[in-house]
Amino acid sequence: MTAKIHLLNSFTLIVFGIWGYLVGGSFTALIPFSFGLILLFLYKGVKSEDKVIAHIAVMLTFIILIAIIAQPLKVALSAGDSGRIFRSSVMVLTSALAMISFILSFIRARRIKRIDN
Repeated sequence: MTAKIHLLNSFTLIVFGIWGYLVGGSFTALIPFSFGLILLFLYKGVKSEDKVIAHIAVMLTFIILIAIIAQPLKVALSAGDSGRIFRSSVMVLTSALAMISFILSFIRARRIKRIDN
């Protein structure tokens, strides 16, 4: 399930990043797109439960989550731009879901490791 949510987040960042760039013309809208591409490249490792790749994916997901909340969402809310609010909110939602999924996955893995020892 974690890999599927990770994949959804990757595609959301890619599509909404491109959409934001096409609508607004700002190169900063390509930041989520770039993170989405990197996360997409990490998908195979996340799916196979590679610990190092999963931790890299979590770190990148956390960075983009905080970045979207701190800048695009904040600016969209203050401007009252419903399109920007929608795009930023969806990216925050999928990134938050991915973070929660990763954390639950890590907790599950820790419990299984503890039981095996």
